[in-house]
Amino acid sequence: MPVIENDPTIVQLINDYGFPIILAVGMGYFIYYVWQFISDELEPEIEKMHFALIRLIDQVRMLDQDMIRLQQKVNVVLEYRAVQKLREELEKEKDNDKK
Repeated sequence: MPVIENDPTIVQLINDYGFPIILAVGMGYFIYYVWQFISDELEPEIEKMHFALIRLIDQVRMLDQDMIRLQQKVNVVLEYRAVQKLREELEKEKDNDKK
């Protein structure tokens, strides 16, 4: 009496349904597996990275604004120095003229 197998192998499935059908089913499973991996593993991480990027962009903008303010303050100080230097030179000239 021959042994009947209930567990089909790849070869048996190809013989019964044909190579293109089995290949299409295999590709369908592969696409499903990749889709699930992307949905379950990658999308949450991408969302976390997105929020981190938004926070980083905000911090860079704040630093840029701080640098602009600081540059304005430095410019004012340099202008005051230049004015002070001119005043000192004028005073020296007046003192020299009086003598």
